[in-house]
Amino acid sequence: MWPADREKAQDWIRQRLAGFVFDGQAGDIPWRGVQEGQRPAAVLVPLVWHDSGPTVLLTRRTESLSTHAGQVSFPGGKVDAEDRSVIAAALREAREEIGLAEEQVVVLGTLPQYVTITGFVVTPVVAMLQPPLQLRPEPGEVAEVFELPLQLALDGRQYEKHSYVRDGVAGHYLAMQWQQFTIWGATAAMLRLLSQALETTG
Repeated sequence: MWPADREKAQDWIRQRLAGFVFDGQAGDIPWRGVQEGQRPAAVLVPLVWHDSGPTVLLTRRTESLSTHAGQVSFPGGKVDAEDRSVIAAALREAREEIGLAEEQVVVLGTLPQYVTITGFVVTPVVAMLQPPLQLRPEPGEVAEVFELPLQLALDGRQYEKHSYVRDGVAGHYLAMQWQQFTIWGATAAMLRLLSQALETTG
């Protein structure tokens, strides 16, 4: 279990992320390997440190988007040429999508890159946010922002394995349900990997 003190918790999470030995799977879902020509992207995995208990901040995309409409996701997107690093890209995307100011973000480390079925190599950037937050979601991209209790996100028993077939190729993905939200695919996989990195139940 993480320390109750925020600064001690930050150090604890940093150490877990830095020392994480990745076995190539999130739960029992194999990680895809990085291949030449795939496009770099980054997401921010924001942990909100409430006195009542930490949460993970997530977004639900608008229904009008051409890709991933209505899906639950982390703030993030493609790495642009002007971005200094994947961390800079994650912070920029969070600022553009939900109005998150960089001075409210303490970056703690990264998780192993996640390769999407659409050919993006996504670096999850784990960070801690100190409330209160003054967010301004971009209405063209983000339908709503919500917070998932971190205790649930780190519980491996919350994730269910599902099958899919895409372009004739079979595979599996993870999903979890919380309130009215279905968290699945890349977002669920990265949360599951976070649970492994922090060595919690499951």
